[in-house]
Amino acid sequence: MGIEEGSKPKTYAVLLCAEDSDYVKKAYGGYFGVFAALLAEEGEEWRLYRAVQGELPRGEEIEKFDGFVVTGSCSDAHGNEPWILDLVDLLRKVNEKKKKVLGICFGHQILCRALGGRTGRAKAWDLGITCIHPSHSTIRLLSSLNIPPHLPIIECHRDEVWELPSEAEIMAQSDKTGIEMFRYGDHIMGIQGHPEYSKDILQNILDRLLQRKLIQNFHVEAAEMSINARDPDREAWKRLCKAFLKGTLSL
Repeated sequence: MGIEEGSKPKTYAVLLCAEDSDYVKKAYGGYFGVFAALLAEEGEEWRLYRAVQGELPRGEEIEKFDGFVVTGSCSDAHGNEPWILDLVDLLRKVNEKKKKVLGICFGHQILCRALGGRTGRAKAWDLGITCIHPSHSTIRLLSSLNIPPHLPIIECHRDEVWELPSEAEIMAQSDKTGIEMFRYGDHIMGIQGHPEYSKDILQNILDRLLQRKLIQNFHVEAAEMSINARDPDREAWKRLCKAFLKGTLSL
């Protein structure tokens, strides 16, 4: 898809909140490549900011972006590391400007915090492929995208949104997590799961979590059972995320 002469290309920023693993760098060129494969289209400009290293758009630079993607992270959204506090401040400024923001996992949680909600530890890890259930109003809202009423997605988290900001709306839930998706106005959407992940990425994360003794063998066995039982509906998630971020879906 080309750009008409004289028109300005759409420009998006990925705010990367995790360090690239060796596996993801080798297989996908880093998490930026993973998100670009999910969301980017010909004729657009995409820029990477390593938020976890303190890189963020500042001042007038914010204005040039049509949308932002806030990624997952090994850190806690309720933490107070300097880079997290800087990210919270940025997201509040972006909200004031009504820029499109898509938050994934940690990004979902940090958006909630920035907007006045609460996050914290879940009762247990959620690892593997989980089926989430959009609300009836969300299904109607997404009717033009042919989104099914039950959406499998890869999950990898032990934190969650506890309480939404007052003006936010729950879009979906699952048996394990009460707030799997939320929206805030028509410009912010959070997703607890990972629409960008493939099974091999999750398997590598499970291996690393086990090596670091952050999870136990039974966590891995349960996750692998779910991986073998079904596939994530990556095409439906791609349609949903792109339609929201690009403005073709009116919330």
